Amino acid sequence: MCGLLTFISSRSDAPFHREAVAHALESLHHRGPDETGVQVIGSEVIFAHKRLSIIDVAGSHEPLPYANGRYLLTFNGEIYNYIELREELIRDYGARFDTEGDGEVIVAGFHYWGEAVVDRLRGMFAFVIVDTHQRLVFGARDPYGIKPLFHLVTPDGLYLASEKKALLPFLTEAYYGSADGRGGVDTANLSHYLTLQYVPEPGTLHRGIGRVGSGECFTYRAGGTFATRRYYQPQFRPTPTDDPESLYRRIRETLRESVRMHMRSDVPVGAFLSSGIDSTAVVALAREFNPNILTFTVGYDVDGYSEIEVAQDSARHLGVTTIPTKIGPQDMMEALPKIIWHLDDPVADPALVPLYFVAKKASEYVTVVLSGEGADEFFGGYTIYREPLSLSTINGLPNPVQKGLRKVAQVIPQGVKGKSFLERGTTPLEERYYGNARMFTEAEKRRLLRQYDERVRYTDVTGPIYAEATAAGLDDVTKMQYIDLYTWLRGDILVKADRMSMAHSLEVRVPFLDRPVFDVAATIPVDLKLPPHSTDTKFAMRQALREVVPPAIVNRKKLGFPTPTRVWLAGEMYDWAHDIMGRSGAGDLLDLTYARNLLDAHKRGEADYSRKVWTVLVFCVWHAIFVERSLDPGITRAQSALLTKPVVGSMVR
Repeated sequence: MCGLLTFISSRSDAPFHREAVAHALESLHHRGPDETGVQVIGSEVIFAHKRLSIIDVAGSHEPLPYANGRYLLTFNGEIYNYIELREELIRDYGARFDTEGDGEVIVAGFHYWGEAVVDRLRGMFAFVIVDTHQRLVFGARDPYGIKPLFHLVTPDGLYLASEKKALLPFLTEAYYGSADGRGGVDTANLSHYLTLQYVPEPGTLHRGIGRVGSGECFTYRAGGTFATRRYYQPQFRPTPTDDPESLYRRIRETLRESVRMHMRSDVPVGAFLSSGIDSTAVVALAREFNPNILTFTVGYDVDGYSEIEVAQDSARHLGVTTIPTKIGPQDMMEALPKIIWHLDDPVADPALVPLYFVAKKASEYVTVVLSGEGADEFFGGYTIYREPLSLSTINGLPNPVQKGLRKVAQVIPQGVKGKSFLERGTTPLEERYYGNARMFTEAEKRRLLRQYDERVRYTDVTGPIYAEATAAGLDDVTKMQYIDLYTWLRGDILVKADRMSMAHSLEVRVPFLDRPVFDVAATIPVDLKLPPHSTDTKFAMRQALREVVPPAIVNRKKLGFPTPTRVWLAGEMYDWAHDIMGRSGAGDLLDLTYARNLLDAHKRGEADYSRKVWTVLVFCVWHAIFVERSLDPGITRAQSALLTKPVVGSMVR
């Protein structure tokens, strides 16, 4: 595990760039405090990295050479089947290895298998390989986007980094919009953020910097074109079965094997534990291989939000120790600048905050934790996935009838029961579903955005994905899962998991996001994901785990580290939020008076505007850190190049 920063010069002047790269690397210190390296290779390449030592702690130094130095690798992540691949390469090719780590398997595999190595890797990864003979750069990101990889192409050459902040010092005026960073916000992606609560891949909020997509690899030659291709595309194939118990066994055993593989480590491994089935299942299976595994949970002193009590009951049932941590509104206010600095781009998911604190606590005891991300997308866990079933009575009506019902819905007053049902039931799935988060409507964005562009729509993001799902003949429920794999999962869930854990030099592993697990989950028919006469979600997975997790958890509804922002924004956090928007320099992009009015209406109890307000707050803090540069997030290590200018004020107290 590490933070990587690689530069491939188009002018053969890499040695002159070394100090700038070394300085930018310090912004990634949290990703790898165990080892720092900056090495110039020839006159064209600089490898810089920060290492968090997990496997082969004493060896596997980067850049890792292979074939007498022909290839050089820098790598972020873990390859869980590295032992099996290593044995195969020795047996079939007589490959030689100088380390005991997993990274060398990647570069050796590239030597013998070429680009096809990416199809052999089971794990989470972002890597860069330089072939010094061919003067070729090859790299890839894991199938589901667990590990990040940002890129920037300039006249100087190609930059690649684990986090966007390490690339910001190398943005030129032509790419950024202006020399001091102002005006460089990508307004189309800002519009998407206000709809989705995250910036969708492959873009970012900084023009010129992009992301290698999940399941993509790339090639590059100095001075040439940065070219990506998708090497992995998840294929759902729901298959009716007359033997559901056999399917349940396959799910259970595949998950058990995945957890076993994910526990390969030379340092202590713990696990997050919430009140739901996903994390509880991971803990239950993990304790089969380590009965003394430590678990970690988080909660609040607010009724209906804390998961600590349920997690403690589950821990007692499983015979493991859970270590709780509680947070309050002051903790949230103080931590938000640090959280947003680590994010790089705003993500308006309040669950970031408890995840940040539970990761902080876990890092005091272990270096690696297991977590339950991905189960909902793979197995059909979101309640909204039931919508196509509930709307089927309207969707099946002839088009003229649906048009008539849509007109009826238009004249029904807001808030009247039945209006939303008719509106959604007469709207095609491709237009009504764009993920789990729906922040501001287009009408609301017209008021909020200073320069609203009606040409920028969420369908720009989801349209191509729907086209693939339709071509594959997927049903509506599975289409929604497919959309979430390419949007919500990699834009929100995995960004949250990676950044909040790495903020504390903690590695999060996600056993559900394993290709063999997807291969079995992809076959589950809709009636076993979401039984028509039940309110259950993830039904097949729950049945598969009914003898593994405590009985009280099998059918428990999902909470997932909920956050009482609704309560706190109307109370303890109101003045703080009002002050942030009042001081923000983002007023040239957003109508912050409109946003403050939403906050006031929320405080008065007129409606729950907490998520909308939080979305604006997160952007304002992001803008203060990365555009105005007026807010010091309080990072204790040497500051990023962004933060070397004097701080002229503080918005967050």
